[in-house]
Amino acid sequence: MLSMSLAPTANAATYDKDYFGETEVHRAVFEDTLIHLARGNGLGYVELRAANPALDPWIPGTGAKIVLPKRHILPEAPRKGIVINLSEMRLFFFKEEGKAPITFPISIGREGLSTPTGKTKVVRKKEAPTWRPTKRMREEDPELPVVVEPGPDNPLGTHALYLGWPQYMIHGTNKPYGIGRRVSSGCIRMYPEGIKEFWPQVPIGTQVTVVDQPIKVGWVDNKMYIEVHPNQEQSQAIEEDRPIKSYEVTAEDMKRITEKAGEFASQIDWRRVRDAVRAHKGVPVAVLDKRREPGRHVEDELEELLKEADMEAKDVAPVVAKAPDSHIYDEPASSPAKKDEKKVSIKFND
Repeated sequence: MLSMSLAPTANAATYDKDYFGETEVHRAVFEDTLIHLARGNGLGYVELRAANPALDPWIPGTGAKIVLPKRHILPEAPRKGIVINLSEMRLFFFKEEGKAPITFPISIGREGLSTPTGKTKVVRKKEAPTWRPTKRMREEDPELPVVVEPGPDNPLGTHALYLGWPQYMIHGTNKPYGIGRRVSSGCIRMYPEGIKEFWPQVPIGTQVTVVDQPIKVGWVDNKMYIEVHPNQEQSQAIEEDRPIKSYEVTAEDMKRITEKAGEFASQIDWRRVRDAVRAHKGVPVAVLDKRREPGRHVEDELEELLKEADMEAKDVAPVVAKAPDSHIYDEPASSPAKKDEKKVSIKFND
Protein backbone atom coordinates (compact mmCIF):
# COMPACT_ATOMS: atom_id res chain seq x y z
CA MET A 1 0.00 0.00 0.00
CA LEU A 2 1.43 3.37 -1.03
CA SER A 3 0.61 6.77 0.38
CA MET A 4 0.06 9.47 -2.28
CA SER A 5 -0.50 12.50 -0.05
CA LEU A 6 0.54 15.83 -1.46
CA ALA A 7 3.61 17.58 -0.05
CA PRO A 8 3.08 20.97 1.70
CA THR A 9 3.24 24.10 -0.44
CA ALA A 10 6.38 26.24 -0.53
CA ASN A 11 4.68 29.01 1.46
CA ALA A 12 3.37 26.74 4.23
CA ALA A 13 3.73 27.93 7.81
CA THR A 14 6.59 26.42 9.81
CA TYR A 15 6.70 25.57 13.50
CA ASP A 16 8.10 28.72 15.13
CA LYS A 17 9.29 27.47 18.55
CA ASP A 18 12.73 26.05 19.24
CA TYR A 19 11.43 23.26 21.46
CA PHE A 20 8.49 21.01 22.30
CA GLY A 21 7.56 18.52 25.02
CA GLU A 22 8.27 18.46 28.76
CA THR A 23 10.86 16.66 30.86
CA GLU A 24 9.29 14.24 33.34
CA VAL A 25 10.41 12.32 36.43
CA HIS A 26 9.28 8.73 36.93
CA ARG A 27 9.34 7.05 40.35
CA ALA A 28 10.59 3.50 39.82
CA VAL A 29 8.80 0.38 40.93
CA PHE A 30 10.56 -2.90 41.67
CA GLU A 31 10.33 -4.39 38.18
CA ASP A 32 11.52 -1.27 36.29
CA THR A 33 14.67 -1.34 34.14
CA LEU A 34 15.94 1.52 32.01
CA ILE A 35 15.74 -0.48 28.80
CA HIS A 36 12.04 -1.23 29.34
CA LEU A 37 11.23 2.28 30.57
CA ALA A 38 12.91 3.68 27.46
CA ARG A 39 10.65 1.71 25.15
CA GLY A 40 7.53 2.48 27.18
CA ASN A 41 8.23 6.22 27.03
CA GLY A 42 9.36 6.68 23.44
CA LEU A 43 13.03 6.99 24.42
CA GLY A 44 16.24 5.22 23.43
CA TYR A 45 18.43 3.15 25.73
CA VAL A 46 21.59 5.29 25.66
CA GLU A 47 19.44 8.43 25.83
CA LEU A 48 17.88 7.28 29.11
CA ARG A 49 21.20 6.08 30.57
CA ALA A 50 22.85 9.41 29.77
CA ALA A 51 20.06 11.28 31.57
CA ASN A 52 20.42 9.02 34.64
CA PRO A 53 24.14 8.17 34.98
CA ALA A 54 23.95 7.41 38.71
CA LEU A 55 21.40 4.63 38.34
CA ASP A 56 21.94 0.92 37.81
CA PRO A 57 20.18 0.40 34.46
CA TRP A 58 18.90 -3.04 35.46
CA ILE A 59 17.98 -2.42 39.11
CA PRO A 60 17.35 1.31 39.57
CA GLY A 61 15.56 0.50 42.82
CA THR A 62 12.04 0.95 44.09
CA GLY A 63 11.28 4.63 44.56
CA ALA A 64 14.25 5.88 42.51
CA LYS A 65 13.60 9.09 40.57
CA ILE A 66 14.26 8.51 36.89
CA VAL A 67 14.51 11.50 34.55
CA LEU A 68 12.60 11.00 31.31
CA PRO A 69 14.12 13.51 28.84
CA LYS A 70 10.99 14.31 26.82
CA ARG A 71 11.61 18.02 26.20
CA HIS A 72 13.44 18.37 22.91
CA ILE A 73 15.20 21.39 21.43
CA LEU A 74 15.01 21.12 17.66
CA PRO A 75 18.18 20.55 15.63
CA GLU A 76 19.34 23.27 13.29
CA ALA A 77 17.74 21.97 10.10
CA PRO A 78 14.80 22.81 7.82
CA ARG A 79 11.56 22.25 9.74
CA LYS A 80 10.14 20.20 6.95
CA GLY A 81 9.58 16.52 6.34
CA ILE A 82 11.83 14.18 8.30
CA VAL A 83 14.81 15.44 10.31
CA ILE A 84 17.20 12.90 11.86
CA ASN A 85 19.86 13.85 14.41
CA LEU A 86 22.46 11.08 14.64
CA SER A 87 24.12 11.95 17.96
CA GLU A 88 20.71 12.31 19.57
CA MET A 89 19.52 9.09 17.88
CA ARG A 90 16.14 10.69 17.27
CA LEU A 91 13.84 11.31 14.32
CA PHE A 92 11.53 14.32 14.02
CA PHE A 93 8.64 14.30 11.54
CA PHE A 94 6.99 17.62 10.67
CA LYS A 95 3.65 16.20 9.62
CA GLU A 96 1.39 19.23 10.07
CA GLU A 97 2.14 22.74 8.90
CA GLY A 98 2.93 25.06 11.81
CA LYS A 99 2.68 22.23 14.36
CA ALA A 100 5.33 20.65 16.57
CA PRO A 101 6.82 17.50 15.04
CA ILE A 102 6.13 14.00 16.19
CA THR A 103 9.29 12.25 17.32
CA PHE A 104 10.69 8.74 17.65
CA PRO A 105 13.92 7.23 19.03
CA ILE A 106 16.04 5.39 16.49
CA SER A 107 19.12 3.25 16.09
CA ILE A 108 21.93 4.25 13.74
CA GLY A 109 25.03 2.76 12.15
CA ARG A 110 27.66 1.23 14.36
CA GLU A 111 31.33 2.17 14.24
CA GLY A 112 32.75 1.57 10.78
CA LEU A 113 29.28 1.45 9.19
CA SER A 114 28.09 4.97 9.92
CA THR A 115 24.79 6.47 8.84
CA PRO A 116 25.48 9.32 6.38
CA THR A 117 24.51 12.96 6.79
CA GLY A 118 22.95 15.19 4.15
CA LYS A 119 19.63 15.46 2.31
CA THR A 120 17.67 12.79 0.50
CA LYS A 121 14.02 11.77 0.24
CA VAL A 122 11.67 8.83 0.63
CA VAL A 123 11.56 7.11 -2.76
CA ARG A 124 9.60 3.95 -1.96
CA LYS A 125 7.55 2.33 0.78
CA LYS A 126 7.04 -1.32 1.52
CA GLU A 127 4.84 -3.14 4.00
CA ALA A 128 6.16 -6.61 4.91
CA PRO A 129 9.56 -6.04 3.26
CA THR A 130 11.86 -8.84 2.11
CA TRP A 131 15.44 -8.77 3.37
CA ARG A 132 18.45 -9.87 1.33
CA PRO A 133 21.75 -10.11 3.21
CA THR A 134 24.67 -8.53 1.39
CA LYS A 135 27.78 -10.33 0.24
CA ARG A 136 29.73 -8.94 3.20
CA MET A 137 27.15 -10.18 5.69
CA ARG A 138 27.12 -13.68 4.20
CA GLU A 139 30.92 -13.79 4.25
CA GLU A 140 30.85 -12.89 7.94
CA ASP A 141 28.04 -15.38 8.63
CA PRO A 142 27.84 -18.14 5.97
CA GLU A 143 24.70 -19.53 7.62
CA LEU A 144 22.66 -16.49 6.61
CA PRO A 145 20.02 -17.27 3.98
CA VAL A 146 20.01 -15.57 0.59
CA VAL A 147 16.55 -14.15 1.25
CA VAL A 148 14.45 -13.68 4.39
CA GLU A 149 10.74 -13.38 3.69
CA PRO A 150 8.41 -11.23 5.84
CA GLY A 151 7.89 -12.59 9.33
CA PRO A 152 9.28 -12.57 12.87
CA ASP A 153 12.81 -13.45 11.73
CA ASN A 154 13.08 -10.52 9.32
CA PRO A 155 15.50 -7.84 10.65
CA LEU A 156 13.62 -5.13 8.71
CA GLY A 157 10.52 -5.63 10.81
CA THR A 158 7.06 -5.02 9.38
CA HIS A 159 7.55 -1.80 7.38
CA ALA A 160 10.31 -0.03 5.46
CA LEU A 161 10.83 3.41 3.92
CA TYR A 162 13.50 3.35 1.20
CA LEU A 163 15.64 6.47 0.80
CA GLY A 164 17.29 8.08 -2.21
CA TRP A 165 20.62 6.78 -0.88
CA PRO A 166 20.77 3.21 -2.27
CA GLN A 167 20.52 0.50 0.38
CA TYR A 168 19.62 2.95 3.17
CA MET A 169 16.22 2.64 4.79
CA ILE A 170 14.11 3.70 7.74
CA HIS A 171 12.62 0.44 8.95
CA GLY A 172 11.35 -1.54 11.91
CA THR A 173 13.19 -4.32 13.68
CA ASN A 174 12.73 -7.75 15.20
CA LYS A 175 15.15 -6.78 18.00
CA PRO A 176 13.50 -3.75 19.62
CA TYR A 177 15.87 -3.42 22.56
CA GLY A 178 18.58 -2.22 20.22
CA ILE A 179 16.74 1.06 19.67
CA GLY A 180 18.67 4.07 20.91
CA ARG A 181 22.00 2.35 20.29
CA ARG A 182 24.61 2.26 17.52
CA VAL A 183 23.92 -1.26 16.29
CA SER A 184 22.84 -1.12 12.62
CA SER A 185 24.90 -1.33 9.46
CA GLY A 186 23.87 2.20 8.54
CA CYS A 187 20.09 2.09 8.28
CA ILE A 188 17.70 3.90 10.62
CA ARG A 189 15.77 1.50 12.83
CA MET A 190 12.62 2.16 14.86
CA TYR A 191 10.63 0.34 17.52
CA PRO A 192 8.02 -2.01 15.99
CA GLU A 193 5.18 0.12 17.35
CA GLY A 194 6.93 3.30 16.19
CA ILE A 195 7.32 2.26 12.57
CA LYS A 196 3.70 1.11 12.44
CA GLU A 197 2.56 4.55 13.60
CA PHE A 198 5.03 6.47 11.44
CA TRP A 199 4.96 4.55 8.13
CA PRO A 200 1.37 5.29 7.03
CA GLN A 201 1.80 9.03 7.62
CA VAL A 202 4.84 9.55 5.39
CA PRO A 203 4.21 10.40 1.71
CA ILE A 204 6.60 9.22 -0.99
CA GLY A 205 8.79 12.17 -1.88
CA THR A 206 9.08 13.41 1.71
CA GLN A 207 12.33 15.32 2.28
CA VAL A 208 14.78 13.67 4.69
CA THR A 209 17.53 15.74 6.35
CA VAL A 210 20.18 13.93 8.38
CA VAL A 211 22.42 15.98 10.70
CA ASP A 212 24.87 15.13 13.46
CA GLN A 213 24.46 17.72 16.22
CA PRO A 214 25.28 16.56 19.76
CA ILE A 215 24.78 20.17 20.93
CA LYS A 216 21.48 21.90 20.16
CA VAL A 217 20.45 25.40 21.18
CA GLY A 218 17.14 27.24 21.40
CA TRP A 219 15.07 29.88 23.15
CA VAL A 220 12.29 29.17 25.62
CA ASP A 221 10.68 32.52 26.37
CA ASN A 222 13.45 34.76 27.81
CA LYS A 223 16.01 32.01 28.35
CA MET A 224 18.37 30.35 25.92
CA TYR A 225 19.04 26.66 26.48
CA ILE A 226 21.51 24.14 25.19
CA GLU A 227 20.77 20.43 25.03
CA VAL A 228 23.89 18.27 24.93
CA HIS A 229 23.82 14.61 23.96
CA PRO A 230 26.71 12.15 23.90
CA ASN A 231 28.31 12.28 20.47
CA GLN A 232 28.54 9.04 18.52
CA GLU A 233 31.88 8.06 20.03
CA GLN A 234 30.68 8.85 23.55
CA SER A 235 27.51 6.82 22.97
CA GLN A 236 29.72 3.88 22.08
CA ALA A 237 31.67 4.42 25.31
CA ILE A 238 28.43 4.41 27.32
CA GLU A 239 27.46 1.14 25.60
CA GLU A 240 30.80 -0.40 26.50
CA ASP A 241 30.90 1.10 30.00
CA ARG A 242 34.10 3.00 29.28
CA PRO A 243 34.81 6.31 31.03
CA ILE A 244 34.52 9.51 29.01
CA LYS A 245 37.46 11.77 29.84
CA SER A 246 37.57 14.30 27.02
CA TYR A 247 34.83 16.61 25.77
CA GLU A 248 35.02 18.87 22.76
CA VAL A 249 32.87 21.57 21.20
CA THR A 250 33.25 22.09 17.47
CA ALA A 251 33.55 25.41 15.68
CA GLU A 252 30.10 24.75 14.25
CA ASP A 253 28.72 24.27 17.78
CA MET A 254 30.27 27.54 18.94
CA LYS A 255 28.84 29.39 15.98
CA ARG A 256 25.39 27.93 16.56
CA ILE A 257 25.40 28.97 20.22
CA THR A 258 26.60 32.53 19.66
CA GLU A 259 24.39 33.15 16.63
CA LYS A 260 21.32 31.94 18.48
CA ALA A 261 22.17 34.32 21.35
CA GLY A 262 22.40 37.22 18.89
CA GLU A 263 22.71 40.59 20.61
CA PHE A 264 22.84 38.83 24.00
CA ALA A 265 25.92 36.72 23.14
CA SER A 266 28.04 38.55 25.73
CA GLN A 267 25.70 37.26 28.46
CA ILE A 268 26.21 33.56 27.69
CA ASP A 269 27.18 31.67 30.84
CA TRP A 270 30.10 29.67 29.44
CA ARG A 271 30.58 27.90 32.76
CA ARG A 272 27.16 26.36 32.31
CA VAL A 273 27.97 25.51 28.71
CA ARG A 274 31.08 23.69 29.90
CA ASP A 275 29.17 21.84 32.62
CA ALA A 276 26.41 20.81 30.21
CA VAL A 277 28.97 19.48 27.72
CA ARG A 278 30.70 17.47 30.44
CA ALA A 279 27.40 16.04 31.72
CA HIS A 280 25.87 15.36 28.24
CA LYS A 281 22.55 14.37 29.82
CA GLY A 282 20.35 15.31 26.87
CA VAL A 283 18.20 17.64 29.01
CA PRO A 284 17.94 21.36 28.17
CA VAL A 285 20.12 23.57 30.38
CA ALA A 286 19.67 27.35 30.61
CA VAL A 287 22.85 29.21 29.66
CA LEU A 288 21.50 32.72 29.09
CA ASP A 289 18.71 34.72 30.70
CA LYS A 290 17.90 38.07 29.17
CA ARG A 291 16.54 39.18 32.56
CA ARG A 292 19.49 37.90 34.60
CA GLU A 293 21.10 40.22 37.11
CA PRO A 294 24.88 40.64 36.63
CA GLY A 295 26.84 37.91 38.38
CA ARG A 296 23.84 35.66 39.09
CA HIS A 297 23.87 32.14 37.59
CA VAL A 298 20.61 30.71 36.28
CA GLU A 299 19.30 27.31 37.43
CA ASP A 300 19.10 24.68 34.75
CA GLU A 301 15.80 22.85 34.26
CA LEU A 302 17.08 19.42 35.21
CA GLU A 303 18.34 20.59 38.60
CA GLU A 304 15.06 22.36 39.31
CA LEU A 305 13.07 19.30 38.29
CA LEU A 306 15.11 16.94 40.45
CA LYS A 307 14.90 19.28 43.43
CA GLU A 308 11.13 19.16 43.12
CA ALA A 309 11.42 15.37 43.12
CA ASP A 310 13.66 15.51 46.25
CA MET A 311 16.68 14.10 44.46
CA GLU A 312 20.16 15.57 44.13
CA ALA A 313 21.58 15.63 40.60
CA LYS A 314 25.04 14.04 40.57
CA ASP A 315 27.47 13.20 37.80
CA VAL A 316 28.92 9.77 38.52
CA ALA A 317 30.19 6.96 36.34
CA PRO A 318 27.48 4.60 35.02
CA VAL A 319 27.13 1.25 36.74
CA VAL A 320 28.79 -1.50 34.69
CA ALA A 321 26.06 -3.34 32.83
CA LYS A 322 25.45 -4.39 29.27
CA ALA A 323 22.26 -4.21 27.22
CA PRO A 324 21.09 -7.30 25.34
CA ASP A 325 22.86 -8.03 22.08
CA SER A 326 20.89 -6.74 19.12
CA HIS A 327 22.95 -7.30 15.99
CA ILE A 328 21.27 -6.03 12.83
CA TYR A 329 21.98 -7.19 9.32
CA ASP A 330 21.13 -4.21 7.14
CA GLU A 331 24.04 -3.28 4.87
CA PRO A 332 24.67 0.18 3.39
CA ALA A 333 25.98 0.91 -0.04
CA SER A 334 28.76 3.45 -0.41
CA SER A 335 28.05 6.43 1.83
CA PRO A 336 27.62 9.98 0.55
CA ALA A 337 30.79 11.97 1.11
CA LYS A 338 31.18 13.39 4.59
CA LYS A 339 33.61 16.18 5.37
CA ASP A 340 35.90 15.98 8.37
CA GLU A 341 34.83 18.52 10.96
CA LYS A 342 37.48 20.60 12.69
CA LYS A 343 37.14 20.63 16.47
CA VAL A 344 38.28 23.81 18.14
CA SER A 345 37.76 26.35 20.88
CA ILE A 346 36.74 24.29 23.91
CA LYS A 347 38.31 21.07 25.15
CA PHE A 348 37.83 19.60 28.61
CA ASN A 349 39.77 16.78 30.22
CA ASP A 350 38.94 15.02 33.48
